[in-house]
Amino acid sequence: MKNKVPEYRKIYGYSQDKLAEKLGVSRQTIISIEKGKYNPSLPLAMIMAKVFETNVESIFFLEEEDYR
Repeated sequence: MKNKVPEYRKIYGYSQDKLAEKLGVSRQTIISIEKGKYNPSLPLAMIMAKVFETNVESIFFLEEEDYR
């Protein structure tokens, strides 16, 4: 799964530390999500969508090879 977390984070002016604090997770979790090494739980993804004032599908998406 791919994501646009770094783009949204920059739009909102959040450092990785600040976003982690807002979400109640570690900075390492944010780093892992941004690198695509960790997919967040659905509740965490939904909270991220609220923080970024958008929907989950705008932040996280599958690329074609992900569902072949």
